[in-house]
Amino acid sequence: MTSEANVDPAEIAKFEALASRWWDRNSEFKPLHDINPLRANYIDRHSPVAGQRLVDVGCGGGILAEAMAQRGARVTGIDMGEAPLAVAKLHQLESGVEVDYRQGTAEDLAAEQAGSFDIVCCLEMLEHVPDPGAVIKACADMARPGAALYFSTINRNPKAFLFAIVGAEHILQLLPAGTHEYEKFIKPSELAGWLRDAGLVLEDMTGLIYNPITRSYRLNPRDVSVNYLVHAVKPA
Repeated sequence: MTSEANVDPAEIAKFEALASRWWDRNSEFKPLHDINPLRANYIDRHSPVAGQRLVDVGCGGGILAEAMAQRGARVTGIDMGEAPLAVAKLHQLESGVEVDYRQGTAEDLAAEQAGSFDIVCCLEMLEHVPDPGAVIKACADMARPGAALYFSTINRNPKAFLFAIVGAEHILQLLPAGTHEYEKFIKPSELAGWLRDAGLVLEDMTGLIYNPITRSYRLNPRDVSVNYLVHAVKPA
């Protein structure tokens, strides 16, 4: 599948329409802001980012990219959405955090900068593309030997449907209705298979749990039934 084909215009349009609210912590992106410290800490704990070349694939408005740059990483952020990237660049002017933002696909960057990055992050993005395996392969290609790679997505099972779609989008209204499509959710076994196909080694997997009573998130390695985060490495 070509990089041009591995883009869903409807998915891009969803986030284009919401782009202006990306940095509003009380907007539809509140869940991303809430989980960002957990994600950033997880990555930094497993792969200290200071001084490392890091790419954020599907960076959107730059929430993770800025957090990684603040920790000392040299960050490149890529996304196919023109409006989210414009918001990311505008916020960069306000925050003073240095990130190299580019419009393009993972496949494009892998072709241009193969073996260039020490850390590759692709979070909350795989469930929005037609061919997740091709994105993972591209992420592996842009990583240097010995690099660390991080992916997060949503499991595909009845509980995930109830929590991530019925609960998050319709009952709690944490996300706009239609943000996710159940058939695009990814089982851990499927993700692990794509990692192996890309020549990567799975190092760790942990769940990301939401408590609707306390309205807080936490990591739980024993529960990957809904949202989960994966750490892989590219063998040296």
